[in-house]
Amino acid sequence: MNQDMLKRLAEMQEQIAKAQQEIESRVAKGTAGGGAVEVEITGAYKVQSVHIEPDVVDPDDMSMIEDLVLAAVNEALTQVQAFHAEGMGGAVPDLGGLGIPGLGAPGDAGGSPPPLNRAARRANRR
Repeated sequence: MNQDMLKRLAEMQEQIAKAQQEIESRVAKGTAGGGAVEVEITGAYKVQSVHIEPDVVDPDDMSMIEDLVLAAVNEALTQVQAFHAEGMGGAVPDLGGLGIPGLGAPGDAGGSPPPLNRAARRANRR
């Protein structure tokens, strides 16, 4: 490798590290039940806080609370994934032409994944 290539690689590593730090410092907030359940997750995929409004708690229907928490967590995780996609998109060169799945290669599976919990599936049926 020549010196110019090594210099460009070093600059790219710095850009990636900076983008990663910025992403990890961001916080995503997921809500469910009209704000009755709120979850905050950092860009480093750490759950920072969970808040459940007391009037939502029904001891006879704990599955509803579980579904609301799952929905809020999944919403926040979707936002964190978007942080990563948008934040790293400018720092990483386009590698789609290499044919590597997940890097924009032809035939790469796209679209959004199916909902991961009952509350999200019910919301999609409506």
